Amino acid sequence: MADWKDQLPEAARTYIDGQRLDEVECIISDLPGIARGKAVPASKFARQDYFHLPDSIFYQTITGDWGEAAGDDGFIERDMILKPDFSTASAAPWTGDWTLQVIHDAYDRDGEPIPFSPRNVLKRVVQLYHDKGWKPIVAPEMEFFLVAPNVDPAQSIKPMMGRSGRPAAARQAYSMTAVDEFGPVIDDIYDFAEHQGFEIDGITQEGGAGQLEINLRHGDPVKLADEVFYFKRLIREAALRHNCFATFMAKPIEDEPGSAMHIHHSIIETETGQNIFSGPQGGETDAFYNFIAGLQNHLPAGLAVMAPYVNSYRRYVKDHAAPINLEWARDNRTTGIRVPLSGPEARRVENRIAGMDCNPYLGIALSLACGYLGLTQQERPRRQFYGDAYEGEGDIPQVMGNALDLFDEATALHKVLGPDFARVYGIVKRAEYEEFLQVISPWEREHLLMNV
Repeated sequence: MADWKDQLPEAARTYIDGQRLDEVECIISDLPGIARGKAVPASKFARQDYFHLPDSIFYQTITGDWGEAAGDDGFIERDMILKPDFSTASAAPWTGDWTLQVIHDAYDRDGEPIPFSPRNVLKRVVQLYHDKGWKPIVAPEMEFFLVAPNVDPAQSIKPMMGRSGRPAAARQAYSMTAVDEFGPVIDDIYDFAEHQGFEIDGITQEGGAGQLEINLRHGDPVKLADEVFYFKRLIREAALRHNCFATFMAKPIEDEPGSAMHIHHSIIETETGQNIFSGPQGGETDAFYNFIAGLQNHLPAGLAVMAPYVNSYRRYVKDHAAPINLEWARDNRTTGIRVPLSGPEARRVENRIAGMDCNPYLGIALSLACGYLGLTQQERPRRQFYGDAYEGEGDIPQVMGNALDLFDEATALHKVLGPDFARVYGIVKRAEYEEFLQVISPWEREHLLMNV
């Protein structure tokens, strides 16, 4: 790997140009989307073609416990072979020295991709599209809260203190004054993103107190998932510089809107470069309707991937800026599936179901998998919805346990995402859910202790 720096993206080469590179962080996403890996001296990284981590990192719950997902061989923590994808090399500008991050892909000893590694799951789904002569394009939107430091889980989460010395206020959507309150944090987000070579399409104030949204430019699903994976760390580091926390919890504050990761989809025909959602005269095609139908028909069974924690389901509350059903409509933000205003060449379908707490690789993979099933099975959607969809009935699971039951039975989705991934994911998430059920909440103590 003597010439490995020649393989780096331009932004990474610019960042280290004229500097002594100290360290390389070799990282991979686990199931929750946490960066796992090793930090190694740059000189050592230059001499290694791969490194090892145990496959058990994919069996771990968000609390650090373990799901019994190791398979027939038992929990022997077999080593995986992790190889760098140099196209993902990116600065870590918040560190005290000159450091790069490089995302790695996981393989077994036979050179086969580890099927329950989230990045491999997304690559598998994208390849299914390529095999059909299609190129999927996505554009994620990231919502998150900047909150006051919270080191005591027993205390409720509060909005951060703004630049004016007043706490961030709710119901200030699209307010530039509200954005200015977070100016120093946003400045660091922009600076970090520039160092990392990421293009932000815009930052806006959302409806929650201290809630912001970052839109990314559309592009390749794996590349965009990499960016969201990196962005979560980038934003957290920027917030810590200014005595606040950035949180991607789906519902961190009571009576405030939740945080979503809306995903815009379009599909390009590889041979012609044409958007398959638009016909020669600019009209909507069968493929457009098939994709919508795939989301309507299969998202309930996949919700456990897009809403991966018990807190995720607190977001799906009527009239709180989150969908409660899978109706579809044009230019209507109350529906779970929205068709934004656009010309025929940019016609796209927006999935508004996913929470920002989902693993970006898995959330995008699941959304594409649902659309793929709709396309390949030529499914037909329900009639377009007109009016306020919050007035309708909900048609998505309301608790994690029900969502896991549906996911465990979703054999069609398992085939697209990979049966081994589905097995491991279901076991780990079930272990997480059962651990949560052992916790007695303050609400139960307050209302049940002396009253029942």
